Amino acid sequence: HSSLKDAIIIFGGGCTGEIISPEGLIITNHHCGYGSIQSVSTIENDLLTDGFWATNNNEEIPIEGLTVRFLVKIEPATIQVLAGVTDDMTEEERYKTIKENKSKLVEEAIKDNHYKARVVSFYNGNEYYTFVYEVFKDIRLVGAPPEAIGKFGADTDNWMWPRHTGDFSMFRVYSSPEGT
Repeated sequence: HSSLKDAIIIFGGGCTGEIISPEGLIITNHHCGYGSIQSVSTIENDLLTDGFWATNNNEEIPIEGLTVRFLVKIEPATIQVLAGVTDDMTEEERYKTIKENKSKLVEEAIKDNHYKARVVSFYNGNEYYTFVYEVFKDIRLVGAPPEAIGKFGADTDNWMWPRHTGDFSMFRVYSSPEGT
């Protein structure tokens, strides 16, 4: 069933973002979009300094290399990951066995589908879970305030309340070959 996990995304390398429209509009923090905005800026068209707003879909700017991941499911994996691990193993043997078991789980999770997966350790290696994601690669910049408004980081007042910044940027995820 649909849940909150369907609206919250992993934006780029690890920031969160939210889908805020049926048309794939994403909002994330300005500092999360910063590198992407910078990558499409030029000296003549400095989107960080000036900000950017696409007034229609044709003005949105594709961001090469940016991805968005949607969580499809999380499955317990402790028993499978620790299969074959014994108390008399060396750390090297333990590491090798766990690594092989994790690789098998990832292979199983992505077999016959277009998903990506990873096995994650919790509680210092006492529990493991397989995270399965759907990854989208057609992400476009829709809007961002000027850096003077959106800047976040290093300033003393960033953690003081009230805090008045426009710490956001907007992107759109496209999911079909037609770009819709």
